[in-house]
Amino acid sequence: MRSERMEQEGVNEQKVQQQITALENIAKQFMSSEAITRYGALKSAHPQKALQVVAIISQLAQQGQVKEKLTDAQFKQLLMQLEPQKRETKIKR
Repeated sequence: MRSERMEQEGVNEQKVQQQITALENIAKQFMSSEAITRYGALKSAHPQKALQVVAIISQLAQQGQVKEKLTDAQFKQLLMQLEPQKRETKIKR
């Protein structure tokens, strides 16, 4: 029973990895080489955030909202929008 569960988890993990690869392939078609390079660095440092960005780009592309390749600046802007707004703390004396 235990080996069956481990085998099932391996199959599920493999399916998830295939889905991630498919999303990346779609998104990369709509990214400039500089944006792809930035994505690679982001994926190394923050895999969850990288997956989130790729999912958004893929979704926008499939909806026909991306007309041309995203530049590095546009990719950075998208990343900034994903960041939660930080509250500024002012100390009054």
